[in-house]
Amino acid sequence: MGSDTKNPNITRYFLIASIWWFFGCSSRLPEEVKIAYDQLPETIDFNFHVRPILSDRCYSCHGPDENARKGEIRLDDETQAFSKRVDSEVIPIIPGKPHESALIHRILLEDPEEMMPPPDSKLQLTATDKAILVKWITQGAEWKDHWAFISPIKNPLPQIENNDWPINEIDHFVLQKLESISLSPSDRAEKRVLIRRLSFDLTGLPPSLEEIKQFEEDHSENAYEKVVDRLLASPKYGERWCWEWLDVARYADTNGFQGDPTRSMWPWRDWVIDAFNHNLPYDQFTIQQLAGDLYPNATTENILATAFNRNHMYNGEGGRIPEETRVENVFDRVETMGTTWLGLTMNCSRCHDHKFDAIAQKEYYQFYDYFNQTSEEGIGYHGRVAPVLDLSPPVKLEKVAELQKYVDEMSTKVANKELEKFPRNKNLPASESVLAAGLDGDNLYALGYTPNQRNPYYIGLLQNYFQDRDPEYTTLLKDLKNAKNNRDRQSADNLQVMVMDQLEHPRPTFVLERGTYDKPMEQVFKNVPKVLPKLPEHATNDRLTLARWLVTRDHPLTARVTVNRYWQNFFGHGIVKTIEDFGVQGALPTHPDLLDWLAVDLMESNWDLKAFFKKIVMSATYKQSSKVSATLLEVDPENLYYARATRMRWPSWMLRDQALMISGLMVDSIGGPSVNSYQPPGVWEEATFGKIKYQQDHGDALYRRTLYTFWRRIVGPTILFDNASRQTCTVKASITNTPLHALTTLNDVTFMEAARVMASRVLKKENTDRARITLAFELATSRKPVEQEFAILDLRLNKLRKEYSETIDEAQMIISIGEHPKDPNPSTTEHAAYTALCSLLLNLDETLTRQ
Repeated sequence: MGSDTKNPNITRYFLIASIWWFFGCSSRLPEEVKIAYDQLPETIDFNFHVRPILSDRCYSCHGPDENARKGEIRLDDETQAFSKRVDSEVIPIIPGKPHESALIHRILLEDPEEMMPPPDSKLQLTATDKAILVKWITQGAEWKDHWAFISPIKNPLPQIENNDWPINEIDHFVLQKLESISLSPSDRAEKRVLIRRLSFDLTGLPPSLEEIKQFEEDHSENAYEKVVDRLLASPKYGERWCWEWLDVARYADTNGFQGDPTRSMWPWRDWVIDAFNHNLPYDQFTIQQLAGDLYPNATTENILATAFNRNHMYNGEGGRIPEETRVENVFDRVETMGTTWLGLTMNCSRCHDHKFDAIAQKEYYQFYDYFNQTSEEGIGYHGRVAPVLDLSPPVKLEKVAELQKYVDEMSTKVANKELEKFPRNKNLPASESVLAAGLDGDNLYALGYTPNQRNPYYIGLLQNYFQDRDPEYTTLLKDLKNAKNNRDRQSADNLQVMVMDQLEHPRPTFVLERGTYDKPMEQVFKNVPKVLPKLPEHATNDRLTLARWLVTRDHPLTARVTVNRYWQNFFGHGIVKTIEDFGVQGALPTHPDLLDWLAVDLMESNWDLKAFFKKIVMSATYKQSSKVSATLLEVDPENLYYARATRMRWPSWMLRDQALMISGLMVDSIGGPSVNSYQPPGVWEEATFGKIKYQQDHGDALYRRTLYTFWRRIVGPTILFDNASRQTCTVKASITNTPLHALTTLNDVTFMEAARVMASRVLKKENTDRARITLAFELATSRKPVEQEFAILDLRLNKLRKEYSETIDEAQMIISIGEHPKDPNPSTTEHAAYTALCSLLLNLDETLTRQ
């Protein structure tokens, strides 16, 4: 914690000193700094005004990274910032005495040889920055720990003037901020807008016309709440929120890299859907995924949850050094945990002390040690790299067990032969024998692993090398390779999911020089960074304890980071805009008290995510209209203060699901293996040099929710845009707007097929153009068109009829897109015209955008 030892007498001294300094010595300030000083707020806060300046302009040379530190001056540490240097009388900061503080002296200098920051750093302090530092020191230089490293507390609700507006606690914090900047909240959105927004936000799908009608006709006080409760209870809720977690967990159906072999991780994806639908408390959701295998008497479900840790890419290419792969996989686990639960850029400490946050390289590898103790060896060539959880029926498990038994027997024979052929201590690998010293690198490397650990690639290398040199040894190698291939062919038919386990004998962990796998330095042991709460005393120091530590009540980050990440889904951005970075380089929270209140409330509710989501959508803040005035655009263009609802385009996966839902094509079933929907020919072939060919599915598989689409790691589903690549943990999706998006939504088979089936639905349901256009518009936007909109659409429809009546071949083509059977009833021209009109409606801004 920062220094809280200043008593009233000292505070009074600083106040008197600051007045004396300002009036007596302000002439020492450059004119532009004087002007900026006069415009500063009455009180300067270290976290919100000073630390951002020090972090951006000073920490790169005077921060946590010992190797980069210059002049032995450290400005990120309270003790050192207020102390003399070892070899001089210079004190960087003297509270109440800016004119005697070395920091102020150096930033006000104009001599390029002496000024700070130095010109060659390309860093500059503005007049306002300098004035802030001067005033902060003048006011006593109160130091505080970084706000994100202080446990959150629930402050009382702030005082507001308009007590009629708030519905729940969220609104008090939002309104207090709005009133402080002379803004008022927007009016409540119309019912149709609200139910559409709510339905997408909670289930990822638009409301049906029947649901809209029922809501509009329900005039009871709890009509809106009934809709909220229905949507939260829907099985579609779990599918919608699962998608966000798959991006976080870097889930895909293949390993990645050039070979990109298929893996079976979809049972874990189904576990996530089930966890959301059953509202598994978020602390248990966290613990099970990070360490469910270490539960006493762990169940199959507990172990399956740990597939989260194995969702990373996996490089099993021939010639790849297994230890390098294994180390990179552990890096990924550490950094995914750091991003997901801590909101810290842990990767910056992989090679050196963090330049901005108080996380040393040694502390990174202490975290690393928790994830370094699984039996994964980094040696694998398919999508089922041990350890795995086999979810197959007993008869298939028995077949694999029989083949594994033969593999073990052959491995023992090869091991015994190698003990004769390469004499050495039996506890050492064959590569340590003096008789192996003359082998080339690959063969020597292969002998560094036991026969049971080697994959067929390395066994084949040895087999080829010794074919003419040692026939007996070659025969044994050949038999072992065949045994492994037979086992793998059988296990390929089994449903095996990569999961976590724990080594019986711990693997030593070292700090790695610049993160290089084969350059170990100091040995380290499991622990957490000093800047965060300590681990509980007397607990077994393992991955399970780490997972439980993340969700303890006094942990300052996990609840805040979680609340903030989900908040962005409802409002377009987090209370802390840098979702992934709560460190000193991250953005400051726009509503710090609200963030802390929600974080504590989440923990007090037993980490109930559904209750948290309900609180958000029940708030007056959420229910506002998204209509924007010139004043709002000028004062708050990014809607950081929530004086309106945020308009934002639905993500591409929601757009596909919406098209399937509106048309009536969607096949509503939960879980199961991933499916191959429509995709342009040649995409997989080009990415894999022709080795992997796309085999499209047919029938119901084409119309499942996008959540179930097969995700090839090196080339994701072609229908998606602005989505995470699923190669690393992603907590903040990019949002762009380019013509490429329209090329998809206007031309992709899925969207065009949805348009023609939607047209058929409309033609069947209604008999007149007015009724049909109105129905189609309402299906797409959840509201009826106004007269001017109807006139434009009617004019377009008649033009389309004329065009298609003159080009029957084109009309026939457009109503034949996709595999869904054609409707034989409407005429070709009529069906084509309405198909084109429905395509237009599916591409309206109002259809694509959250209002």
